[in-house]
Amino acid sequence: MVAGTQTPRAAGTPWRSGLSKSRLAIFEQCAKRLWLSVNKPDAAQESNGTKLAFRIGHDVGDIACTLLPDGIMIDGANGMTFAAEATCKALLANERRPLFEATFIHEGVVVRVDLLIPDGAGWHVVEVKSTTRVKPYHCADLATQLWVMRGCGVPVTKASIRVIDTSFVLTEAGNYHGLFTDEQAGDEVAEILASRADVVAAANATLDGPEPALSVGAHCSDPFQCSFETYCRRDLPQSPTWPVSLLPGVGGKALARTMISEGVDDLLLVDAERTAHPLLERVRAATFSGDAYHDAEGVRRDTDCWSYPRTFLDFETIAPAIPRWLGTSPYQQVPFQFSAHIDRGDGELEHRKFLSIDGDDPRHACAEALATLPTAGAVVAWNASFERTCLLKLAAVSPLYESVLRSLADRLVDLLPVARRHYYHRDMRGSWSIKAVLPTLAPELDYGSLTGAQSGVEAQESYLEAIDGKTSLDRRQEIRRGLLDYCRLDTLAMVIALERLQGPASQVLPSQGLPDR
Repeated sequence: MVAGTQTPRAAGTPWRSGLSKSRLAIFEQCAKRLWLSVNKPDAAQESNGTKLAFRIGHDVGDIACTLLPDGIMIDGANGMTFAAEATCKALLANERRPLFEATFIHEGVVVRVDLLIPDGAGWHVVEVKSTTRVKPYHCADLATQLWVMRGCGVPVTKASIRVIDTSFVLTEAGNYHGLFTDEQAGDEVAEILASRADVVAAANATLDGPEPALSVGAHCSDPFQCSFETYCRRDLPQSPTWPVSLLPGVGGKALARTMISEGVDDLLLVDAERTAHPLLERVRAATFSGDAYHDAEGVRRDTDCWSYPRTFLDFETIAPAIPRWLGTSPYQQVPFQFSAHIDRGDGELEHRKFLSIDGDDPRHACAEALATLPTAGAVVAWNASFERTCLLKLAAVSPLYESVLRSLADRLVDLLPVARRHYYHRDMRGSWSIKAVLPTLAPELDYGSLTGAQSGVEAQESYLEAIDGKTSLDRRQEIRRGLLDYCRLDTLAMVIALERLQGPASQVLPSQGLPDR
C-alpha cells in the first residue's frame, strides 16, 4: 500500500481549527453533531462513561508508545501547523525512528497518527484502539489518515489497526510485549479511502452552512452516545409519560419498535392483547393502573428455602484495559471492594466490608477477607452471575482460600429474577436494577444522598483517582468514605428489598411518576 510517493511535506496550508480525523468521524455519525461541536460546543453534556472511555484510550496509547522505546513524540502544544512541520523534519532526518502523534495536514484536514514506524523505504501507519476487535469506524479513521498522508506525499508501505489481545497475561511487571495484535488494512479501508475526498467536501459544506435540521434517532447512539442529544431534544414535542420503549427485554423492544412504526408511542394506548407475554402484560397493566404488581406469596415461595445465615454480597471491580497486576489479562474484572450484610434470622444485621485503594493487587487480601464470611447459609446477590464469576476467579488465584470461596459461589442465590417474576412498579420504568427497584420499596435508602460515588461507573472512577500517586491523602480518605458508603448501600438495599418484597402489598409505595395523560 502506497499512500504517497513524492517528497513528504508538512501541509498545503496552515490548519485553522477545521476538520480532523475525530471530526470526520463525528460527521459520519451525524452532520448536526459536527456542526454543534464546532459552533456550540458548550451545549455538549459528556457522560461519566464517555470520560472513562477517553481515559482508557489515552492509557492504551501510552503503552503502545512505550513498546517502541526509540520513538519520538511530536509535540502538538504549539499548534497543529507547528506539529506538522516538526513531523516533516523527522520524516526527512537521516535517522529514521518511530514517530508518535505524527501530524499531517491536507485540504484543511489534520490527522495525528498514533504510531508511524519505519518500514523499508516507507512507513507503517498504526491506528491504536483500546477495543479487543476491529470495528467499522476504526477502518474509517484509518482511511482518513491515509487520505491525508497521501495528499502530503508520505510513502506508506503498510497500514494496520492495532487492538488489544485478550489472551495476553501479564507475567512480568511493566512488560507489555504481546499485548496488542494487528489487523492490516484491506478492501474495506481501500473502499472508504476512495470516497474520502467527497466526505471531506460534504463535512466542509456542513460547517459553512446553517445548523442542520436533523431529528434524533438511532444514530444518536451509534457508534457513540452523542453528547448533544439533550440539546437536540429541547424543542421536540413532549414524549409520553409512559412510552412504549419501557417494555423490557428483546421481545418488548421489538414490540415497541413495531408499535412506533404504527404510530403508537404511548404505552397507555396499547391494548392488552398486544402484550400477551406475561411479563409484558404486567408492565402494561401496572403502568396503566398505577398499581404495582406484587406477588408476595410467590416471593416467599421462591426465597423461604434460602437458609440462614443469609449473606448479602456485592462486589465493586475494576477492569483495566492495560493489566496492572501479575497474572491478570486485559479487561479482567478484579474486585477491589466488597460489602456483606449478614442476617442470622434474629432480627439483627452484621456488616462486613473490604476495600483496597493502595494500588496493589487487591485479590489476595480480598480473598482473605471473604474467607471470614459465614461458611453456611445462602449468599444473596442481585444478578448473581457477576458475584459468582468474581468468587471463582479469586478462588483460582488463592489456593489457601479456594475451598471457602468455592463454597460461597456454590451457595449463591439470585434476588434479581425473583423480583422480575413477582414484582413490578411502574416507577421502575422497565428496569429491575436494584437502583430502579429500591425507590419503589425503600425511598429512605437514597443513592442520590451519597456524597461520593453513586453508581458503578463512578465507583470505578473514584478507585482510579484514589490509586493515582498525585491524589492527596485527604482526598484519598474522602474517596474511601464515599466508596464504603456506596457499596454498603448496595447490600443493605438487597436486605430491605427482600424484606419488603416478602411483606404485604401495603409496603409498596404509590406511584411517584408524572400524572397520567
